[in-house]
Amino acid sequence: MSDDVEKQERASGVRTIKRVIPYLWPDGEVWVKRRVLIAMAALLLSKLIAVYTPIIYRDAVNALSGEGVSDLLLGAVGLTVAYGMARIFTSGFQQLRDGVFAAVAQRALRKLALETFTHIHRLSMRYHITRKTGGLSRIIERGVKGVDFLLRFLLFSVGPLILELLLVAGIFFFLFDVWYLAVVVGTIALYVWFTFTVTEWRVKLRREMNDRDTDANQKAIDSLLNFETVKYFGAERREGQRYDAAMEGYEAAAIKTASSLAFLNFGQALLITMGLIAVMVMAALGVQNGDLTVGDFVMVNAYMIQITLPLNFLGTVYREIRQSLVDMGEMFDLLGQPAEIEDKPGATQIKVSNGIVVLENVHFGYDAARPILKGV
Repeated sequence: MSDDVEKQERASGVRTIKRVIPYLWPDGEVWVKRRVLIAMAALLLSKLIAVYTPIIYRDAVNALSGEGVSDLLLGAVGLTVAYGMARIFTSGFQQLRDGVFAAVAQRALRKLALETFTHIHRLSMRYHITRKTGGLSRIIERGVKGVDFLLRFLLFSVGPLILELLLVAGIFFFLFDVWYLAVVVGTIALYVWFTFTVTEWRVKLRREMNDRDTDANQKAIDSLLNFETVKYFGAERREGQRYDAAMEGYEAAAIKTASSLAFLNFGQALLITMGLIAVMVMAALGVQNGDLTVGDFVMVNAYMIQITLPLNFLGTVYREIRQSLVDMGEMFDLLGQPAEIEDKPGATQIKVSNGIVVLENVHFGYDAARPILKGV
């Protein structure tokens, strides 16, 4: 693989995802694969039931309004009970998915943490004296947590959301017409584009706010730690001005962050509401023309609400996934750090008998800029 391709995969997170997949589908560990398959089956069942639930709701409304009779011949009360049971099964399969997959996720976290920990011990002293121990600890901690976030958000948030959107789009196409599908797809496409674009912008604003906060906190801590010096030179007013200037920068950055969040929330609500209005107007016209029933109108509304609720968290999910990929990328960079000293394959144990050690003009240092032995 060329360096350019590797850099692109590193930046996009593809490399990180490739490194994680073997931990989810390991060779020789059947129980892990079995749990993954069960979790995916539970996920699929929960989404199929969730997508079919509004249809039961439609039949119940039609039965109450006398506009139709259910094929199940359950009547309005029976359909209402079936609607409630469908919601229970949807939630039940979701919890089964999480419970079954928990062992797989925790195993992946444990394996990655152990692999990183042991790899650090294999690195040379040269590497360790140029890195701070606290920094290495934070890389491992954030990387392991990043795996948890990635599995939870990517597999159980984005994946199910895409599956549900495809199923609902198919239902709109087959039960109604292509215009319903066009409105839904167009609304979701605009929503996703707007969310990702504004979220990228907000990430920069958030980073600026964090930098300002760090600067203000650093000035406050340094001033308090040097309390005696500040009092000795009567610099209380000057220190207060420096701290206030730092807090002024944080205030401006925080206002930008809050304003951008308000803009993001309003834009998302506007796009979703416009799409909902368009679909509901089309359904209302269909009811007036006699092509649709009141139950169909209610079902369209239920589907739109069902697919828009998860979309409200798309910005948060996207930001968390990006951060997780960055944190895990740092951990995999650490795993890719080569060890300078390694035993050759098949190396035998050294045998010393009546040996002596002679040092003659020995020069040594872990870092060329910091020599330790100078001609011993």
